[in-house]
Amino acid sequence: MEKQEKIVSMFDDIAPTYDTANSIMSMGVDKSWRRKACDLAYKYYGGNSLDIIVDVACGTGDMMDFWKKRAKINSVKIKQIVGVDPSNGMVNVAREKYPKFDYYISRATQIPLKDESADILSITYGIRNIIERKEALDEFSRVLKQDGLLVILEFMKNENPSMIGKARDFYMNKILPKIGGFISKNAEAYKYLPNSIEDFSTIDNMKKELVDAGFKILYVKSFSMDISTLLIARKK
Repeated sequence: MEKQEKIVSMFDDIAPTYDTANSIMSMGVDKSWRRKACDLAYKYYGGNSLDIIVDVACGTGDMMDFWKKRAKINSVKIKQIVGVDPSNGMVNVAREKYPKFDYYISRATQIPLKDESADILSITYGIRNIIERKEALDEFSRVLKQDGLLVILEFMKNENPSMIGKARDFYMNKILPKIGGFISKNAEAYKYLPNSIEDFSTIDNMKKELVDAGFKILYVKSFSMDISTLLIARKK
């Protein structure tokens, strides 16, 4: 089985307990990161009417719900919110939670939408799970309208961690896998998380990849002891 298929299979396995594990492990802090991402994206986009927001690696659908709720608060009208994810298990949970959204079972490199059809494309805690990242970024560019926004929330590798960063790494490497493994009964899946962060890109490298793919960086900031990083970029 190829590496990408193994990752998808892992998410299928943990889908039923994914939300519970995430809520306990993040202590709800991820909600503030998601709100910030949505509010800033609407601000940078500038319009009050959008055709499509696409959430890639949508998982159990929570980011899509944030897009909807924050749109109302920011007086933005959205015609359609679309979730894309290769995991049947995760999307089945999303459909139960948020039946009014539209979903596609698909990889990030093969989004079933027309060229230049989306106003905003987001990917939250999913881009490190994509093996063919360059191809995915090219696909994001294809799907986005001219001047459309790409919004990324992710756990980034820290090459020179501070004391706080080292505390974060200890939590990620030692504590989090035990909590997630206990809840999901799949310890291997939650060992994957710290390993995937360690194998992933630094912020500087991610910025370079975005620029190389034809995006202009608008905003970069790390939150909560540098646990999570938000990047917003515009398609040139």
